[in-house]
Amino acid sequence: MAPSGVILLLLLLPVAAAGVTPGSCSGCGPLSLPMLAWLMAADAVVSLLIIAVVFVCACPRHRPTLEDDKVYINMPGRG
Repeated sequence: MAPSGVILLLLLLPVAAAGVTPGSCSGCGPLSLPMLAWLMAADAVVSLLIIAVVFVCACPRHRPTLEDDKVYINMPGRG
């Protein structure tokens, strides 16, 4: 069940969209090619940073095992 705030936002969204007249903002036209290329490059860099952080956090740490101190009777070479 959705919280009442989310439902209220969804109900008010069409009202807010109807109040905006086309062309009311200055400079909202189509993006230039260099700006579009810059935005795509920035998006790729941020995506790679997120992937790197997830990879670093998800990889298990390589800790030395504490089993090397044990004496194994039936294993030659281990003590």
